[in-house]
Amino acid sequence: MHKKLVALALSAAIVASFTGCQNASGSSSAATSAAASSAASGSASSGSSGAALSGEVKIGAVMPLTGSVAAFGQSGQKALQLLEDQVNADGGINGQKLTFVFVDDEGKPATAATVGKKLIDNDKVVAIVGPLTSNCALSLAPIAQQYKIPMVTGTGTNEKVTKVGDFIFRTCFIDPFQGKVVAKLASSDLKAQTAAMLYDNGNDYSKGLAQNFQKSFEANGGKVVSSETYLTGDKDFNAQLTKIAATNPDVLFLPDYYSTVAVIAKQARSAGIKATFLGGDGWDSADLFKIGGDAVNGAYFSNHYSPDDTSAEVVQFIKDFKSKYNTTDAPDAMAALNYDAGKVLVQSIQKAGSTDSAAIQSALKAYDGTVVSGHIKFDENRDAIKSAVIIKTDGGKETFYTKVEP
Repeated sequence: MHKKLVALALSAAIVASFTGCQNASGSSSAATSAAASSAASGSASSGSSGAALSGEVKIGAVMPLTGSVAAFGQSGQKALQLLEDQVNADGGINGQKLTFVFVDDEGKPATAATVGKKLIDNDKVVAIVGPLTSNCALSLAPIAQQYKIPMVTGTGTNEKVTKVGDFIFRTCFIDPFQGKVVAKLASSDLKAQTAAMLYDNGNDYSKGLAQNFQKSFEANGGKVVSSETYLTGDKDFNAQLTKIAATNPDVLFLPDYYSTVAVIAKQARSAGIKATFLGGDGWDSADLFKIGGDAVNGAYFSNHYSPDDTSAEVVQFIKDFKSKYNTTDAPDAMAALNYDAGKVLVQSIQKAGSTDSAAIQSALKAYDGTVVSGHIKFDENRDAIKSAVIIKTDGGKETFYTKVEP
């Protein structure tokens, strides 16, 4: 009998060990397609001390790993993989292994809702980082709110996102502040008296930024002499740009993502428009210069972070990022912001001492700390109160221009 009991115990231990190995190796990036994972430099790593951790805390990460803004999602994924390594090497989340489960929303609202619900129903995540774009965040937020899953977007700037409900948080500034910052730059620094706008009328981010820029620019005494729109996916903007050229504006506000803005900039210069181009945080990508070339030089856009910042948090983040990915290129704002969103969420779970959604929600509301993009605490709408930076494009690269406090 004693020998049988010993044999049974050994068998159970072997099965448990095998099951544990399967769980540790298979959960991160399970929902990401092979092509997307390859494009984003591999699946999420497990952290060097993962084997010593007991249990697992799964956090969903909803990113556009393919599609027109894939560069954004791939930057965000790399940053969260770095964070996962660091957290697990430092003991995990209250002794449990952290695993980010990445899904590709393709930059499409309907896809964001589908893959986000899968994270909740199938992967049993305790919280979600993202979605990265405002339109996708607006699509998933009602589902996260319904299931009481804390959702923290690091980059969804449209002011409507957190108004969905009290389980929705954001660690970036909102479009009214961003629009005000760019309008002030146009009026005060560039001495612009007239402005034109060209934006995507079907994109909440683009439309919201345009509305807030116009409101602030006109409040500063300026005049918007032309306001033109287009549809998501358009490639030919010559008809709109011909109308804008006739008004000869001092500045042209282009509130969209890098892949679209770069195309517009080239066509605008060909149309004879000499205005200074202005934009929002969606411009921030090395691909802006790859697509737009010289046409995007001499422009200004608002952003959340600059690699030229000498704060200890920025310096350490850049050092760690370059080391992990063996690169000389500094991480962009999408990397910094998603790293921050993940870190705020991880620290809140640690403080809560629980993966209970209400406990995480309560810890998030009370968060007050400094991350890569600056000091963060949440207002009554669960929006981060934080500063913005202005970036100038010059010689095919981004340069720090100034910092603006809220």
